[in-house]
Amino acid sequence: MAESSRLTAELGAEADTAALGEQLAGLVARTDRARPVLIALSGPLGAGKTTLVRSFLRSLGHSGAVRSPTYTLVEVYEFTGFNVAHLDLYRLGDDSELEFLGYRDFSESGWVVLVEWPERAGRALGTPDLTVALDYSGTGRSVVIESGTDWGEAIIANLNATAGAGDQDFSPRI
Repeated sequence: MAESSRLTAELGAEADTAALGEQLAGLVARTDRARPVLIALSGPLGAGKTTLVRSFLRSLGHSGAVRSPTYTLVEVYEFTGFNVAHLDLYRLGDDSELEFLGYRDFSESGWVVLVEWPERAGRALGTPDLTVALDYSGTGRSVVIESGTDWGEAIIANLNATAGAGDQDFSPRI
């Protein structure tokens, strides 16, 4: 893999964070499921991680409740042809607890794994395809998306290509 790709953007409102989640879901939905997809979501409390996941899932067609897995630690959503696991590792004591969450099962083909607070697991998660770092910025939010794999590189290239196209709701200032 070449040097990791990076996209930086300002998200002025919650709707921008939601639009980013929708766009990521659209790109993930069009990819081959021969391998699992791991997306790490980092940032302080209230930065928009669960908002992004909620819009990601809604964009894929989930119509039920989308709960933050802060207390359950894992929420699983089933779609035609693949499943999404949403993990919140904020309360994880150490990386060995990943085994009790069934993380090994999520590393099989057909899974998209969205992990909040990935730093709590250390290296036990493996290399994320994408790391999405949300943070506060003025009255809105900022996002830095970095690739960890060739798949992640392709997603960032697609995000960069569509950012200025004018036909997307997510219009980052790169």
